[in-house]
Amino acid sequence: MRIAYLECFSGISGDMFLGALVDAGVPPKLLEETVAALGLGARLEISRVVRSGISATKVDVWVDGEKDLPREEYWKQQYSRSAEHSHHEHEHDGHSHSPGEKRAGPPAHEHQPHEHTRGLTEIREIISAAAISEGAKKTAIAIFEALGRAEAKIHATSIESVHFHEVGAVDAMVDIVCAAVGAEALGVDEIICSSLNVGGGMVKCAHGTFPVPAPATVELLKDAPVYSSGLQAELVTPTGAAIVKILASRFAAFPEMRIEKSGYGAGSRDFPGHPNVVRLTIGEAASNALAAKTASETVTVLEANLDDLNPQVFGYVMDRLFEESALDAFVVPVQMKKNRPGTLLTVLCKPEDASRLTQLIFSETTTLGVRRRDEMRQTLARRWENVRTPWGEVRIKIASMNGTVTNYSPEYEDCRQIAAEHHVPLKTVIQEAARAYLGDAAKP
Repeated sequence: MRIAYLECFSGISGDMFLGALVDAGVPPKLLEETVAALGLGARLEISRVVRSGISATKVDVWVDGEKDLPREEYWKQQYSRSAEHSHHEHEHDGHSHSPGEKRAGPPAHEHQPHEHTRGLTEIREIISAAAISEGAKKTAIAIFEALGRAEAKIHATSIESVHFHEVGAVDAMVDIVCAAVGAEALGVDEIICSSLNVGGGMVKCAHGTFPVPAPATVELLKDAPVYSSGLQAELVTPTGAAIVKILASRFAAFPEMRIEKSGYGAGSRDFPGHPNVVRLTIGEAASNALAAKTASETVTVLEANLDDLNPQVFGYVMDRLFEESALDAFVVPVQMKKNRPGTLLTVLCKPEDASRLTQLIFSETTTLGVRRRDEMRQTLARRWENVRTPWGEVRIKIASMNGTVTNYSPEYEDCRQIAAEHHVPLKTVIQEAARAYLGDAAKP
């Protein structure tokens, strides 16, 4: 199984991802042909740069003879031009304004910076008409739809009503479509992503000045592990966040793998002492006899120490955890500080359910802290079959490895219900269900 690991220790943007793709071996010609297929009058400029001692590939998009700029620099330039235009107009009209009469915020509507904007319908049409693979089209459209949903939620409108300012511009369309084509060209089975360094401070954009990470970026990175190293700059752009959201299958620490090659994609800015690059590492996932015969998945482990919870509450808490989609939950007696006996509560869940279950633990128990970590687990293939007993049907959970059944177990709740309704010992129902399954399994 070939995998790619994306390390976002300096965040990620569309152009950084393209640089990493090229540096890792995606042919530049493929991306250049992709840009031409969009028919947007754009071209790529690919160069080598150094970011804090690391040599990396820089990809710039040129549109109508102008190079794309980082979002903050672009909008500073646009607002500066708009202010100059407004000043010259006022002088020409013979009017002036005292400091107290100046408008707060961006220039008036007729002088606001203008950028090509496109609705999602037009973007879909452009991508669908391009001479690229159907898989890449689907991926690119999914990235734009993710952006659209985020923008629509932030601005309280519908996705079809969103007109993309930054992300709908030609340079971002190039970034996104080339990202989809390039990711496909990697020929990997899975792209895994690290935690994302989002940066900090404030950033100028089409709607004014926003905190970093920008609201759309925060929306796109829900359930993703993020942090800030303290660098006061926008490190994860909405475009970069959307690319990660769609292309990455999961977030994890550096996976066990045999490295084949790696690539570094450079950001536009060079921060002293901080390598402003994203790294893409490609190779074969480590395999062994167990991994070859089982599936793997990421689960989140939640733990809390409890020493003053009424024992009567434990049963209720466990029921609530399972109702809220916990994969497993259990308690273990522990000896805590000051020699107090206590209980360790452990919950296994899907990463996307972790925040909700953490809130439940805080609200339903007396703990003041919940530990959280992501782990990999190997799982056998599982399926359900129904068997008939003298009292009714019972589901059997069957686990197999390489097609060979390794375990089977009658479903407890089915057996319990039958035992209660028919006044039959529970152990008898379980034994009869197992006997029925083995009898069915022995039939040709």
